[in-house]
Amino acid sequence: MRNPLLVNFILVCTLFFNATIFAKESEMSSDETKTDLKTEIDEYIQHHLKDSHDFSLFSYTDSDGILHHVGFPLPVILWDDGLVVFSSSRFHHGEEVAKADENHYKLYHGKIYKTDATGTITYDSEHHASNIKPLDFSITKSVMMILITGLLMFLLFRGLAKSYSKNRGIAKGVGRFFEPVIIYIRDDIAIATIGEKKYQKYMPFLLTIFFFIWFLNMFGLTPLGVNVTGNIAITTALAILTFLITNFTGTKTYWKHLFDPLGNSMPWYAKIPLYVILIPIEVLGIFIKPFSLLIRLYANMQAGHIVIMSLIGLMFLFKNWIGSSLSFGLAFAISLIEILVALLQAYIFTMLSALYFGFASEEHEHAEAH
Repeated sequence: MRNPLLVNFILVCTLFFNATIFAKESEMSSDETKTDLKTEIDEYIQHHLKDSHDFSLFSYTDSDGILHHVGFPLPVILWDDGLVVFSSSRFHHGEEVAKADENHYKLYHGKIYKTDATGTITYDSEHHASNIKPLDFSITKSVMMILITGLLMFLLFRGLAKSYSKNRGIAKGVGRFFEPVIIYIRDDIAIATIGEKKYQKYMPFLLTIFFFIWFLNMFGLTPLGVNVTGNIAITTALAILTFLITNFTGTKTYWKHLFDPLGNSMPWYAKIPLYVILIPIEVLGIFIKPFSLLIRLYANMQAGHIVIMSLIGLMFLFKNWIGSSLSFGLAFAISLIEILVALLQAYIFTMLSALYFGFASEEHEHAEAH
């Protein structure tokens, strides 16, 4: 546990440092400062939870009052009557208008709009930006972490496969740590819920989804400030994959249970009144299952980040050694719990996906025995 403790301590200290910078930027009376500080803390939390077009590790204000951001830019890729590519550094963290191919673009509330040289944003009757919004295929912070995680998983499984082939089925190096996890997913999740006959075709997805969620959750606990699994678009995409695999691999027995749940247990004329209620419920359940997957993962990871950031923000509201020390200690303890939550959410998503695959691949004789 030494390394996770160190990582979480660095995380809390980094967040503490960033929050300190925000707190120093207010120079008003005590009541106004407290109100403004609450607003700054809320804005900082919202900024941390959102995706961005650059990696901003932290920021600070120098003696001249100039705000400096420490991080690195990412490529902006737009389709605006043709491909437009430039660095996000041109936006200067949303403070400037970027010029590319004789066009001007402005980063406004995390989205890129086409504008003029002065960065004019027009609004509709509901005060929504009405500027042209080009198709955005940019490599954002979340996309960058997904690519890194994918590369990390590729190297991990490739190295594990090579060690198996060279050492007669014995894992070497870092593979020794991950091998028990893989065996557990195979024996206690896949085989236990799907069965020995059909579990193998689902194993690639189950292994991929488990390590993908786990690694992204762990990256979210580092000072990098990424919150990929706290993005509902990401969890929705993962749930859609489970939904598609479940229904496209469903057997006749699976579909029969959906539209004929009572089977031959009673005459057809007696089943009609019940089916008016049962069949809509069964069909609705097809969509409720993946929806519960995406909401569970999204809500838990989002809530963990909000709680930690809020506890750190309390240090600057208390403004005393006792309250600030307690808030720091509690934030550190919650960050340790988040290590368990990161693994637990990956397990739950994988376990429920395997359970749905087991329902979809059930055989007729299994249904009769049930």
